[in-house]
Formats: sequence, C-alpha cells, structure tokens
Amino acid sequence: MWTIKYHPAAQKDLAQLEGSTVKIVLKGILKVAENPLPQSQGGYGKPLGNKGGSNLTNLFKIKFKKIGIRVIYKLLRDEKTKEMYILVIAARADSEVYHLAETRK
Repeated sequence: MWTIKYHPAAQKDLAQLEGSTVKIVLKGILKVAENPLPQSQGGYGKPLGNKGGSNLTNLFKIKFKKIGIRVIYKLLRDEKTKEMYILVIAARADSEVYHLAETRK
C-alpha cells in the first residue's frame, strides 16, 4: 500500500463534494493506492500525457464515470518512500480538471 498525500487545494476539492460522493471517491483512491503504478506495469494507473493542451506527463487519473469526477495524481518514490500524491479532485467539465492539474503539479 502506498502512502496517500493530498495537495492542499485537493483537500479543499474533496471537502466541497457531497457526502455520498466523498465516500465513493475515497474508496476509489484507497483501491488505487494498493497499486497506483501504470497499467503497463500491472497497476491501476491511467497515464495522462497531453490532455486539452496541458502537458500532464508523469501524472495519472482515476475516472469515476457515474459521478463525473476525475482524480489526478502523481507518484513520488525513492528508496524509503512510496507516495501517491493527489493533485486534483474535480468534475471533468471541459478539461478544466486537466488545467488545474497542470498548475498544481
């Protein structure tokens, strides 16, 4: 299990969601934290690359299709730590979530 950390703005994003939505998002984050590596390495991570004119290389997303939420995260790892750093939790809304991720990375 990777350690989960939140960008301060991502914590605010989470606090603005409705109660039932928060539960769904947190459950999804915990599941992905078991193995947030890219799918090409056997993990749950979906690499972003370039999205909506934003360079999001080395960032990953979790899609919650039914509720229209995207979670954008990056992996921070060295010999001692493995962190899943949550940058954005927001509605997809015309690629706005990707622009937020670019400013917060």
